[in-house]
Amino acid sequence: MKMCKILLFLTSFFIYLSAYSQHIYKEIHSKRLDETRRIKIQLPRSYEKNTKKYYPVILVLDGDYLFEPVAGNVDYLSYWEDIPEAIVVGIVQGKSRVTDTSYDETTFLPINNGANFFEFIGMELMPYLDKEYRTAKFIIAVGHDITANFLNFYLFKEAVLFNGFILFSPDFSPMMQDRIAERIPTLNQKIFYYMATAQNDVLRLKEDTERLNLMLNNLKSDSFHYYYNNFEDAHHYTLVSRGIPVALENIFSVYKPITQKEYNEILLTTEAPLYDFLLNKYAVIKDLYGLEYNIRIQDILAVGTAAERRKKWEELEKLGKLCFKQYPEKTLGNYYIGRYFEETGKFNRAIRTFRDGFGKEAVDFITVESLLDRADALKFEGE
Repeated sequence: MKMCKILLFLTSFFIYLSAYSQHIYKEIHSKRLDETRRIKIQLPRSYEKNTKKYYPVILVLDGDYLFEPVAGNVDYLSYWEDIPEAIVVGIVQGKSRVTDTSYDETTFLPINNGANFFEFIGMELMPYLDKEYRTAKFIIAVGHDITANFLNFYLFKEAVLFNGFILFSPDFSPMMQDRIAERIPTLNQKIFYYMATAQNDVLRLKEDTERLNLMLNNLKSDSFHYYYNNFEDAHHYTLVSRGIPVALENIFSVYKPITQKEYNEILLTTEAPLYDFLLNKYAVIKDLYGLEYNIRIQDILAVGTAAERRKKWEELEKLGKLCFKQYPEKTLGNYYIGRYFEETGKFNRAIRTFRDGFGKEAVDFITVESLLDRADALKFEGE
């Protein structure tokens, strides 16, 4: 009975996900491969509604079996705003994965169909996606064993095509580890690099991955962000399901909303302006990921709560002006500017500001009723 309930829950969960995350299947003819390739695409939930928004791209090799777990994690984690929404694209490879990733036995660089597949991704598929969809200039590529190794070849282009690499149990070509270690310090653009193996991974792959990990740990580069996992009680295939959410959360760690830890250890203690902390957080998001969004209401509330608790009223004034600009239809701006006027003794201005929030959309505890109650409580102070 318990197992039946679990299966029923899982079935309902995936039906729920599929209702919101419809997959698109397309066929693209490649001149370089001289054949048609099938791709899978998952668009973000907000794609049709928010027509001015651009989204990062997560490109998944081995799309036959890797696309669905990656797409599901992206949809789930972005729903909770742990990562940004993204366009997920999977290349169906099947039996062609071996020829797609072929390399020369002397130079150990892509050759024949491997070279053609390399160019298909960079010169045909990505331009097609940029033309057809609202893509941001931040691309993460995902691969497993031989396709994970293949993605490393893009590191050696003058302009690296991908901003992020998620490599599960890479099956390295000869000299690849040494080449990567030599290449990383020369990179000028920011690169996010995640690599994983497992306790019960294929022994040769595990040892090679551990060797590269030691080499990368010793490198120092401001533009190279490196993450690594060696999962216990996992093998060559199960490590993928363990690694996908970890990799995504690591790469997008700065993107997350302000955490309780940041609130307690930074917002409640820092001597630096709280408003500057908020702006700097989103400046870093733009710098790292090329993404520019309105500041999340959740983060505004966190900074506002800390400012009130610490009686930093000037911070509330700055926050209120930001809210009037980014969320003019909501009660946020009226609340924070009104509180600033209230605490600095400008009662009449506070009353007017609170009352001007009438008809606006409530946010959390900041309802129209609460604003009017504050205005009424100050009536006699302003006389």
